[in-house]
Amino acid sequence: MMLQNVTSVWTGLSPRRRLVVAGATLAMFLAVLALARMAGGPQMVLLYAGLDGRAAGEVIAALDQRAVAYEVRGDSILVDINARDALRMSLAGEGLPSAGSQGYELLDQLTGFGTTSQMFDAAYWRAKEGELARTILAVPEIRAARVHISQGPSDTFRRDQTPTASVTVTTASGNLSESQARALKHLVASAVAGLRPEDVQVIDTVGGLIAANDAPDAATGTAASGRAAEIRHNVERLLEARVGPGKAVVEVAVDLVTERETLTERKIDPQGRVAISSETEEHSQQATEPGGAVTVASNLPEGDAGPGANGKSSTSETRERVNYEVSETQRELTRGPGGIRRLTVAVLVDGQMVTAADGTQSRQPRSDEELAALRELVASAVGLDETRGDVLTLKSLDFTQPTVQGTEATTRLIPPLGPIDVMAAIQIAALALVALILGLFVLRPLLASGRAAAQLPAPEGRLALPGAATAPEALTGEIQDGFSLPDLPMVDFAANAPGDEAAEDPATRLRRLIAERQTETIEILRGWLEPEEERA
Repeated sequence: MMLQNVTSVWTGLSPRRRLVVAGATLAMFLAVLALARMAGGPQMVLLYAGLDGRAAGEVIAALDQRAVAYEVRGDSILVDINARDALRMSLAGEGLPSAGSQGYELLDQLTGFGTTSQMFDAAYWRAKEGELARTILAVPEIRAARVHISQGPSDTFRRDQTPTASVTVTTASGNLSESQARALKHLVASAVAGLRPEDVQVIDTVGGLIAANDAPDAATGTAASGRAAEIRHNVERLLEARVGPGKAVVEVAVDLVTERETLTERKIDPQGRVAISSETEEHSQQATEPGGAVTVASNLPEGDAGPGANGKSSTSETRERVNYEVSETQRELTRGPGGIRRLTVAVLVDGQMVTAADGTQSRQPRSDEELAALRELVASAVGLDETRGDVLTLKSLDFTQPTVQGTEATTRLIPPLGPIDVMAAIQIAALALVALILGLFVLRPLLASGRAAAQLPAPEGRLALPGAATAPEALTGEIQDGFSLPDLPMVDFAANAPGDEAAEDPATRLRRLIAERQTETIEILRGWLEPEEERA
């Protein structure tokens, strides 16, 4: 019976409607099939992205060897979410993805036999460049990096041999900032002996040469800005605890020492001496002199020289030499740039609301006692030294309230949508489409057929209800003007006999009437399916 009804409805449709029904049925089956595949298939997530061609090829070859399902979308490789973490650990154990350059493992390939000093030096600098490139690639914002170090051959008779280096980077998005370029310069200069940061050039493949100023003035200016920002933050945090957030504005100007000074001091104390050595010398001498007068006869060999008394003389001399070490103090003091030469702080505090005796409120500047206390706190926080020339200015003035521009934003009925997953949106759209098709082509005809069955006429033109005096008019499915239901008596199914026709259930009676009046039923269903224009 059901198949006969479906066949009757199908034969009663026009060719255009048959085509629409067939297309809708096919689309519904395809949507259900696609949803089943999406629900049963694996969820693909990102494994690696931004790899160069060689590294990506090695990763794909490793995935093929493991028979792992993957997808390639641009420069991204996607795998099943359940196997992503295990694949990353397994590939990392094999050294994949490779950074594209080799490091100190190049030195392991060298053997002592047949390796000259020039070959070892070349391999060493290649390994150094590879290690630096790997370190730079550890930065998340950098996708690719190459390092070149220019180191000339060692020459004994040449002293001034300053190496140079260049770094080429490719960022994931945007350009490399000057602070990042300065960090790369110091990284490479610290890894190469004798290399200065100003001898390293950083080149961005998008922005070109990055002129990171490494002059002392630029470094001092950066240090002054950082010191001023730190002092300003500390003072604002201190004042907000008293006056409230946004009620105080602080400006700090720091004048730092930019020159480098070396002081050498040598002090000698003559009173502070210590004997370190002592030498003593003693000399004694004795001499004998002849006595009496000296004559010619006494000098002759046979002269008459009578014996006379002889004279004796002796001399003694003592010398002592003592060496002292004089007390000496020598001090060398080097003052580098960065010290605070002068500090200037300006603080503006908002006024406060004052309630009068009559209840009116007005804004007034803060009292002198409160300003004095705040000034003392600020002076202690910034380390104010008036002998150095530091200046602190603290005032209390009413802040000007800014005028509101535009209209106030109200809460919308539909909140703004955040980031939407494309696959999730497609699945939701497919489910909505399937639900719409089921509602239009399945539920609506079923409901329409039920309503049409309730509108079937009685077999004799009128359908008499038990206990009714006259049978009501046959229902046509249209509401007429002045339509009113007759007074219907209450039906008591328990009072009727089991075999009586009046004891039939209303649903059973409706099925029996549909079976007896099939042609009228089909006409009513067709009238429900056809648009109002065609019926007109």
